Amino acid sequence: MTGWLLILALLVLGGVLSTLGDRLGSLVGKSRLSLFNLRPRKTAVLITVMTGSLISALSLGLMLLVSQQLRVGLFELDRIEHRLRDSRTSLGRSQAELKRSHSDLLKAEKGRKQARQLLAEAERQARSLRAALGPLMQQRLALEKQRDQLNRDIRSKDADIQRNQQELAQVKGRIVAAGKELKELEANLLALRRGDVVISSGQSLVIAKVKLQKSSQSKEVIEALLQQANKVAFQRVLPGESQERQVLLVPRGDIAKLEDVITKPGTWVVSIVSAGNVLRGERRVMAFPDVRPNRQVVRQGDQMATTVLEAEERSPQEVQSRLNLLLAATFTRAQRQGALADGLQYDLNNFNRLGTQLRDRPAGQTVRLEAVSLRDSDIADPLVIELRWLQAPGIGQAGAAAGRNQP
Repeated sequence: MTGWLLILALLVLGGVLSTLGDRLGSLVGKSRLSLFNLRPRKTAVLITVMTGSLISALSLGLMLLVSQQLRVGLFELDRIEHRLRDSRTSLGRSQAELKRSHSDLLKAEKGRKQARQLLAEAERQARSLRAALGPLMQQRLALEKQRDQLNRDIRSKDADIQRNQQELAQVKGRIVAAGKELKELEANLLALRRGDVVISSGQSLVIAKVKLQKSSQSKEVIEALLQQANKVAFQRVLPGESQERQVLLVPRGDIAKLEDVITKPGTWVVSIVSAGNVLRGERRVMAFPDVRPNRQVVRQGDQMATTVLEAEERSPQEVQSRLNLLLAATFTRAQRQGALADGLQYDLNNFNRLGTQLRDRPAGQTVRLEAVSLRDSDIADPLVIELRWLQAPGIGQAGAAAGRNQP
């Protein structure tokens, strides 16, 4: 129902009720009715008031009955106004937040534009990097191949270095051993020159090749070797005395082992070796047998040792010392290769002639000398060498097999 209809209904209802109240009051006044012991007039006034109140009550009830808006406005107006104020406050806050959101949105939009620009720039850079990445990848692959090759080369070089170090260690060991041998030879040589030591430690008294036809020949062969060794030892320690006593002492166990070895098939080299240095005049020479299979230790044409005679080395003593050193190195090399000979064989006349030629060579000339084997030699064979002057144009080589001399 609209507001105009409600007003019209209230006017009609008020008129009807007013008319009824007036008629009812007139009727009560004419009837002179009395209520609550009131006068009829006052009773009529009371009826009129009650009628008016009833009209107001019915009008209000009718309005409340037919109009929900009136009911809400009458009973819920305060609450609605309170909610309205809250809503307005929330609306203000919402509008403020909306403004902030709008500002944030504008900032976000600006940031998005900047991000799009950055993205576009990044994409351009990415395309540029992709274009440059191809050659770089190829270069990387090439560098990786080079790295792998370098690693292989390094491993190979490391292996070579290790081998060289091992070889160097072996060479150093051989140098140290050669130095010790040279010192021993020099000490023995000095002792021999003083006449103190006539048999040095490790010196062979007798060397022989043995190849038995029958095993029963072993005792006879060993006895002959021991007798020969005893004779050599006696002549060295007691020169001038008649050989009528045994000075050589060899352990029986060593003799038994020697006999057991030489009865086996093959050619054997047997040597009776002094166990220590022996001075002239001693009455006992301790020795032991050494046996080993025969083999070739030096070939014809082998270069046994070399040395360099510097330009300033011209005096007889310096030339002689250099030649002696070459002979000593040759003898040491032969011993390292297994030779049991107690000296070298060379032409003494040519040796002296070579010394003279070296002393008289042109000034400022450096000479390289070498010692060369003249024939094949087994373990027990004598070593025959010649000395050669490699830088000697127009001068004959010095050396030929001749008498036996010590280095």
